Amino acid sequence: QLRQTMTKFCQEHLAPKAQQIDQENEFKGMREFWKKLGELGVLGITAPAEYGGSALGYLDHVLVMEEISRASASVGLSYGAHSNLCINQLVRNGSEAQKNKYLPKLISGEHIGALAMSEPNAGSDVVSMKLKADKKGDYFVLNGNKSWITNGPDADVLIVYAKTDVTAVPASRGITAFVMERGMPGFSTAQKLDKLGMRGSNTCELIFEDCKIPAENVLGTLSKGVYVLMSGLDLERLVLSGGPLGLMQAVLDHAIPYLHVREAFGQKIGHFQLMQGKMADMYTRLMACRQYVYNVAKACDRGHFNAKDCAGVILYSAECATQVALDGIQCLGGNGYINDYPMGRFLRDAKLYEIGAGTSEVRRLVIGRAFNATFK
Repeated sequence: QLRQTMTKFCQEHLAPKAQQIDQENEFKGMREFWKKLGELGVLGITAPAEYGGSALGYLDHVLVMEEISRASASVGLSYGAHSNLCINQLVRNGSEAQKNKYLPKLISGEHIGALAMSEPNAGSDVVSMKLKADKKGDYFVLNGNKSWITNGPDADVLIVYAKTDVTAVPASRGITAFVMERGMPGFSTAQKLDKLGMRGSNTCELIFEDCKIPAENVLGTLSKGVYVLMSGLDLERLVLSGGPLGLMQAVLDHAIPYLHVREAFGQKIGHFQLMQGKMADMYTRLMACRQYVYNVAKACDRGHFNAKDCAGVILYSAECATQVALDGIQCLGGNGYINDYPMGRFLRDAKLYEIGAGTSEVRRLVIGRAFNATFK
């Protein structure tokens, strides 16, 4: 039922705009669309009903992520950053006062949310971040910057990680998470980035110059932000795995009908065995990824969180999505290579998932270290 509702809504309200969003690197109707998502109840999909949320699970969250990404992967990415990276982090770690203050408007779509973790010199090695937060009375004063922040140019509420203890050993022990708002003194955004793919999912650098954040905006425990960060990363990887699933489905949506319309050598090209092989490979990759992602999501809904599999689902589905997009281009031949068709966009969008939320290399490290830890 949820999938049907989201498919109908996204194909009607989003899919027709996807190509334009990509070309212009801007989603002009984003705030109106966000309010519609709020009305559907999918922004606060994992949030409790008392704050306006839908109190559903991670499998439902993955399904919504998949269907939005099927229509427009860039809008899907912005949705993931808002609903999981921002809202779900607040749900899991926020105080009662923070939840009451921030969640209702984020869940209704009136506000847009983001999460700020990466820095110019702290991407995969995120605990080496340099953004510094000094306690001054009832406030923390932040100085530094954050890079590649999804929804950065649009966000009204952001979860920001900063160093509150630069002498802590190991460095991870000195990190604190904060909830901050657009308009806080000393906070600004730099120009929007011009990306290869995920265009229209606005991304920018955040700048903190003596930015004052009230002490009551600390999310979780002081200098224990790494626990918020790492547990959040597992669920981020799981939910974002819906993105590659949606992209693979979009490739099939366009490639399979094309193979049964286009003719060469007197027959539909889908009847050639080499093209049948492509169809089989694309379909099998999608279905194998889907089952893996859904099963891990079901496990999380039952309270079984596993860093190894949360890394595994996005590692595998991201690399499969890039391959499926390449196969889709090949199926369309010359038409696959021109921008009148969406195949090039699918490939450019898919590549992001091998980089964002921890690169493929880091995901392999996470899995390898998890095995090694069992032999200590």
